[in-house]
Amino acid sequence: MQELNQEISTVERIITGFSDLAWGTPLLILLLGGGLFFLIYSRLLPFRYFRHAIAILRGKYDNPDEPGQINHYQALSTALAATVGMGNISGVALAIAMGGPGAIFWMWVSALLGVTTKYFTCTLAVMYRGRDSKGELQGGPMYVIVEGLGKNWKPLAVFFSLMGMIGVLPMFQVNQLTQIVRDVVLIPNGVAAGFGTDLASGLVVSVLVGLVIFGGIKRIGKVTGRMVPVMVVLYVLSVLIIIFTQPQKILPSFALIFTDAFSADSMMGGALGALIITGVRRAAFSNEAGIGTAPMAHGAAKTNEPVREGLVAMLGPVVDTIIVCTMTALALIITGVWNNGESDGITLTADAFESALPGIGAYLLTLCVFVFSISTMLSFPYYGTKCYSFIFGARTSVLYKWFYIITIPLGATATLGTVVGIFDGAYALMAFPTMISALLLSPSVIRASKDYFKRLKAS
Repeated sequence: MQELNQEISTVERIITGFSDLAWGTPLLILLLGGGLFFLIYSRLLPFRYFRHAIAILRGKYDNPDEPGQINHYQALSTALAATVGMGNISGVALAIAMGGPGAIFWMWVSALLGVTTKYFTCTLAVMYRGRDSKGELQGGPMYVIVEGLGKNWKPLAVFFSLMGMIGVLPMFQVNQLTQIVRDVVLIPNGVAAGFGTDLASGLVVSVLVGLVIFGGIKRIGKVTGRMVPVMVVLYVLSVLIIIFTQPQKILPSFALIFTDAFSADSMMGGALGALIITGVRRAAFSNEAGIGTAPMAHGAAKTNEPVREGLVAMLGPVVDTIIVCTMTALALIITGVWNNGESDGITLTADAFESALPGIGAYLLTLCVFVFSISTMLSFPYYGTKCYSFIFGARTSVLYKWFYIITIPLGATATLGTVVGIFDGAYALMAFPTMISALLLSPSVIRASKDYFKRLKAS
């Protein structure tokens, strides 16, 4: 048993080391620098059309006869289901545990730049859609690369797809769901929790997820379209209650985020660069701007107007990082649990809920986590299947879905460090093809934007 634990520890160190290496300075420059370039190059265009983006989201411009598989709202719901989830609960807790409250500031910076990044990448996802081996219209960075940059760039598209198949595995979501069930429900009620209960939880989740994902994107879009609003409202209301139990601490908490953002003394030993990387990594997991998963969902939208889908997509970082992540961070800081004890991940957030709402707080969070994690796990296989289909063909894509289902119990029984390292590393490598192709094709987005808004004003 000791030898097995040593081997597991060695594997975890290797995966974590690879993840840290992938999230080095080059990727930081690509994500933040690329987002800043999009912001300046577009002359703040996405920020100037928020009202129009909301009108599109509400269905004002929906046309069921246009090509695609789901409407604008379902596309955003599917994308948000994959981002407004564990990244907002457990991801924020990880960011603060690793880098202190200052990491939240760099999550904000990354998210604001991510608004324009989402606009560019998701506009391109509709502009350069391709067809899979079944002839169905598809979107995503791999199709953007091949259709926009040409066949010579296909190796980059294949690389993105390979990393995408790994990056969207459900291991982190089920790991954190299993952890909160174990720490909040089982152990406090005298149930002996361990590998067996973790495996049982993973198997139950596998069945629930399998029932939906084998129905395809239309069923996923319908389910997430119903779950996401309920999920967000329930969690937001819960966190607001926690925050306003001690309203006098709200402003000091914001002040701590700003001051700690540039000192990094409390958690990172003064290493500001490490703190920035921590914030950007967790923001990427929260809103995935520049990573490439959301363009796959938005690329399936029923529209002939790429710019419209880009405008809808840019709302994602505002909802999940600027609003939801900030609220989670305030709950952790106001209750003081971020700097108290040895909890990490989802258990840290559970501590905050229980501290502010004794008796029911942890159970309320468990309900939220269940909805968050399941909705995310319903969206992720759609992305992975598209990546698989691009390389191996759509006719055998059911094989990836089975592979996806099998990894759920694996994630339920693995260590947190291992699963974080896996998706962090894959996300980092997915970002390179996504951002490189978006930067090279950015003039196409600007031309399409000028044409679209010229026609909009004339109508």
